[in-house]
Amino acid sequence: MNAGAKPGPFAATKRLVVKTGSALLVDDAGGIRSGWLDGIADDIAMLKKRGIDVLVVTSGAVAVGRWKLGYGKRALKIEEKQAAAATGQVWLAHAWVGALAARGLVGAQVLLTPEDTEARRRHLNARATVATLLEAGAVPVINENDTTATEEIRFGDNDRLAARVAQMASADTLVLLSDIDGLYTADPHSDPSARHLAEVKELSPEILAMAGEARPGYSSGGMVTKLGAARIALAAGCRMAIASGKPERPLGAVEAGARCTWFVPQGSPASARKRWIAGTVEPAGAVVIDDGARKALGQGRSLLPAGIVAVEGSFERGDAIRVRDREGREIARGLSAYGAADIQRIMGRRSSEIEEILGYRGRDEIIHRDDLAMANAT
Repeated sequence: MNAGAKPGPFAATKRLVVKTGSALLVDDAGGIRSGWLDGIADDIAMLKKRGIDVLVVTSGAVAVGRWKLGYGKRALKIEEKQAAAATGQVWLAHAWVGALAARGLVGAQVLLTPEDTEARRRHLNARATVATLLEAGAVPVINENDTTATEEIRFGDNDRLAARVAQMASADTLVLLSDIDGLYTADPHSDPSARHLAEVKELSPEILAMAGEARPGYSSGGMVTKLGAARIALAAGCRMAIASGKPERPLGAVEAGARCTWFVPQGSPASARKRWIAGTVEPAGAVVIDDGARKALGQGRSLLPAGIVAVEGSFERGDAIRVRDREGREIARGLSAYGAADIQRIMGRRSSEIEEILGYRGRDEIIHRDDLAMANAT
């Protein structure tokens, strides 16, 4: 960067989620736009070289699969959508993995439903899987698991899913690539006086009223679902951009100053997650810890089984629990990696003994520091 140059929008990014729409990735005959895919794969490789974790949330399985099965553009019944998703997902994953591999990157397919990111137990499982993939240097390529949906496949859910993934992964940046370069005061396709908004700091009623209907084509999220995604992202402390995906290298274009709309949160992902744990989740039980564990928590460390002296209540893995000291004072709250019965068996023991005692190897920590919110009094 030249001296005095303004830092790019990804300069401080540590973990980025990028969502691609079907209309960007899939052509009118159900073929994958390989040139566009190569361009965004170049962008991902560029960001990875800087040490930025990148997760992809991709649409397009139904759009590809409907043509492979000969359905064309006609309206599909729910079971036909599921069949199209099952077929298209294979082609979609193959295309992403191939494009990433050509740049020395490992792609990993992850199929999620909104429940996987919202239900606490499933949230912990998905979060741990994604974290492990990122630690290994892989690029998770995530799509909604439309194949086994028990209700009608909801177009536009991948905007919300992308925001939930950003929340789950504690990402600091989310980019929704679209066929429009951001939020306007009105639909620019029908209102020439519509004004582009470069930055949004609050989702006021006036801002929400600017959302219009989805335009025809495969891309069916529309601005309504994008503003819904912004609400989730901002609450998670993640800034979000709505940007045009039409350039050959869309993330590179955003970094170079291409017009887009940035939604700016009030806090960080870490602080937002800890606020959620501390004030939103109702504890299902508690553990009592010794003085050494209390000191360790105060230093920002995780809660290990060795520091636990008692278990209160009945709770399962993924439930929120209180952490108390011997005098009964609440020290913290967090999401437990083990159920109450298993903690009673391993409390006071070293993490290295967990597998021998329980017969399986879970986490070393009872509550990881990322899933722990200290009480204000501590």
